[in-house]
Amino acid sequence: MRNQDEIIKFLAYDGQISITCARTTNLVEKARELQDLSPVVTAALGRLLTITCILGNNLKNETDKITVQIKGDGPIHGMVAVANNKAEVKGYALEPIVDIPLKQEGKLDVGTAVGKNGFLNVIKDIGLKEPYRGMVPLVSGEIAEDFARYFAESEQTGTAVALGVLVDKNGVKSAGGYVITVMPDAKEETIQIIEKNLQQIEPISSLLEQDIPLEQIAKKVTGEENLQVIQNNKVPTYTCNCSKEKIKKVLVSLGKQELEKILEEDKKAEIVCHFCNTAYVFTEEELKEMIKEPNNNF
Repeated sequence: MRNQDEIIKFLAYDGQISITCARTTNLVEKARELQDLSPVVTAALGRLLTITCILGNNLKNETDKITVQIKGDGPIHGMVAVANNKAEVKGYALEPIVDIPLKQEGKLDVGTAVGKNGFLNVIKDIGLKEPYRGMVPLVSGEIAEDFARYFAESEQTGTAVALGVLVDKNGVKSAGGYVITVMPDAKEETIQIIEKNLQQIEPISSLLEQDIPLEQIAKKVTGEENLQVIQNNKVPTYTCNCSKEKIKKVLVSLGKQELEKILEEDKKAEIVCHFCNTAYVFTEEELKEMIKEPNNNF
């Protein structure tokens, strides 16, 4: 039985350092199962789901959401993840099955699968007139380094990011990550302690595979024994909220001509949700009713 997924947020060194740690093994495994992902795509999408979940956790309101898009020149082609402040996250890869050689040390080559040429786009919908958008070029396609650049350039914060997914023939063995943010009043000696620890610490996926509690991981990373827990009540989950009614709205938005074309050529419509692989079938009669509906924007 796997440990329950969780997100815990800490402050260290009297508020000089903020660190959020996440265990996401179960939610990444659910994404792998739903979408039948190959190992390297599981690792790539798992990292993206983890960081998007951590970012969603920082949103203030239940109606807020964050969408992250990665577009690279690797065989995955691109990935999308969406999260809210309840730590519910969903995502998909454009190409779910990718098979490429392992790295020399035997690790999955996420950077090559994603690609080093492309962009990372973060869209925060927080109730303003226009969503906040931040876009940066990819650094390596390894996801963590790309997000560190995003934080530095788009949010002007000194941030370290670690993300990891350990996959074997049976599925996801461990997944998670942490995000360390240096506050403006952080002392130079504190920053140096953090930097030294980051150079020496084991990969996050290895720490999680050993079932080390998130608080212990935070202590290892920061070197601070007296951590202040500021949030520990979130259980991140892979959650898709699709429904036939929502898919119907997508179909209706295509317009009368397109619906009539589908009706004439196929006699039905079948749409598969990218996030959970659920197939929704609309019969000939249902399509005719959609075309008749007076409130359609044709």
